[in-house]
Amino acid sequence: MTMKNIMVVSTLDTKGLETFYLRDKIKELGKQPVVLDLSMRPTGGLTADILPQMVAEAGGSSFEEILTSRERSKNTAIMTKGAAALALNMWKEGKLDGIVGIGGSTGSLMATDVMRALPFGVPKLMISSTAALPGMSTKYIDTGDIALMHSVVEISGLSDILKNVIDRSAYAICAMADVPSLRAQDREKKGRAIAITMLGPCEKCATAVRMSLEAQGYQVIGFSAAGIGDRAMESMIAQGLFAGVIDLAPGAVIEHLVGGMRDAGPDRMEAAGRIGIPQVISVCGVNHITPPKSKYNDDLKGRRKYDLDKFRSWLRASPDELARAAAAFCEKLNKSKTPVKVIIPLKGWSSVDVPGSITHDPTEDQVFVSVLRKGLNPIHEIIEVDANMEEPLFAQRVVSAGLTIFKT
Repeated sequence: MTMKNIMVVSTLDTKGLETFYLRDKIKELGKQPVVLDLSMRPTGGLTADILPQMVAEAGGSSFEEILTSRERSKNTAIMTKGAAALALNMWKEGKLDGIVGIGGSTGSLMATDVMRALPFGVPKLMISSTAALPGMSTKYIDTGDIALMHSVVEISGLSDILKNVIDRSAYAICAMADVPSLRAQDREKKGRAIAITMLGPCEKCATAVRMSLEAQGYQVIGFSAAGIGDRAMESMIAQGLFAGVIDLAPGAVIEHLVGGMRDAGPDRMEAAGRIGIPQVISVCGVNHITPPKSKYNDDLKGRRKYDLDKFRSWLRASPDELARAAAAFCEKLNKSKTPVKVIIPLKGWSSVDVPGSITHDPTEDQVFVSVLRKGLNPIHEIIEVDANMEEPLFAQRVVSAGLTIFKT
C-alpha cells in the first residue's frame, strides 16, 4: 500500500521546533509528512520540503521581494496564493491525502486559506492558539470542511502540555487520511446525489422533498441557505459532487443586491448551470430581505416586517428589489444549457408568507414572476402551483419536477 502523504503547513521562522515535532510524530504514525514553509523572514537554517522560495515563486513573486517588502498584507497574499497552488497541484497528482497547519493568528489565517483551496473531503486540521478568539473560528473555517484544534496554550516551546496537543492532532489527521476519499466513490453513487437548500421557513417542504427522493434511491444533501451554507454548496457543485440541485431557498440572490445578511456572494445560483447539471428552483425568502439592523435607514425602518425571533427580522422586499432579483435570476439561469424548472407557489413563498401576515403580498410577488417570464430562456420552464410552499401539494410538484430532469 502506498504511504499516505500529509502536508504540514507552518512558518518555520516562528514555529520551527513545534512544526518538526508534529512532522516527526506523523512519520512515527506511518504517514509521510511534507512540510510547506510559509515564512516571510529567514528561517535560521531550518529547511522544509517545500521552501518559502518555492512558495513565493508559485505565488507570482520571489522570496527576495518578500524579504525587502514592508507590505505585510501583500506578502501574506502572495505566499498564501503560492501555497494553495502547490497544495492543489499535489492533490491533483494524487500526492496529498491530508493537510494540517500549526500557528497563531496569521499562521492560522494563511494555512486555512490554503486548506480551502482543496476540495471538500480532503482531511484538513488546523492547530491554532487563536481558535477561540471571538470571530476568528468563522474566518478560519468559512466554507471549508476544516477541523480546528484549539491548543489553548501558546505554540511556543515544547512543553509536555503542548506535546500532548500536537500528539492528539497528529493522531487525528493520520486517522482522517485513512478514510476513503470522495474521489474513490463510484460513478453511480455520485449520479444519485442531489443538493438541496433548506431554511426554517421552508423546512417542512425541504423535509418532504428529501424523504420522497430518498425513497426513490437518491442521496439528498442539505445546505442551510443562510449565506455560508449555500456558498459552500456552490463550491461543492463545482467540484462535481452532485447530479442535480433543488434550490428551494435562493434568497441569497436578492440579499446580494441589497447587502443582506444571507448574501452568499455574486456567484450564487451559477455553479450548476456552469457545469451542466439540472436544477429545480423555487423562491423561499426571495420576497424578504435581511439587512443588518445597524444599517436600517428611514426606508427600511418603515418596511413591513416579520420577526423570526428576537435577533432576526425579515423585511418585505420592494417591487423594485423584486424586479432586480428576477432579472438576476434570468441572467444566472440563462447561462445554463441544461433544463431548469422554476416552481412558484401562488399562496405564499414560505411559512412566513401566509394570508394574514403583514408581509404577505401576492400582487407584488407577481412583479418578480412577470420579469422572470419575460427574461427567462424558453428552454427553461416556470411552473405555478396553487399552494403555499409548505403545503404537501407543493413538495409533490417539486419532487415530480426533479424526477423528470435528474439523471438516474
